Amino acid sequence: QVRVAESGGGSVQTGGSLKLSCSVSSYRYSRYCWGWFRQAPGTEREGIAYRDSDGTIRYADSVKGRFTISKDNAKPTLYLQMNSLKPEDSGMYYCAADPDQGWNTCRADSGTWGQGTQVTVSS
Repeated sequence: QVRVAESGGGSVQTGGSLKLSCSVSSYRYSRYCWGWFRQAPGTEREGIAYRDSDGTIRYADSVKGRFTISKDNAKPTLYLQMNSLKPEDSGMYYCAADPDQGWNTCRADSGTWGQGTQVTVSS
């Protein structure tokens, strides 16, 4: 069973940076569709960054130019570098990963979700 775990959250001031990590427990699959999502209290979950199994990366407009996805080629781990953080970036950040098994159309939000890591940006 694939498990996903996020880490790297914390508290920073406006303009600060954090780097989140998302690790998948299984080496069974070599390619995944990955996604980073966040949710602030009282709001809907928002997809902010995606990395498809072919390496295509997409960002939501709200984070474009400030957040960067990178992939560790040696292990099933995805990173989200977050720069120029704003108070509105605060929330619980979740990672989801769906394995590309060759016959399926993988989608991050249809895969396995982590428990989340809290990000708090103070003004």
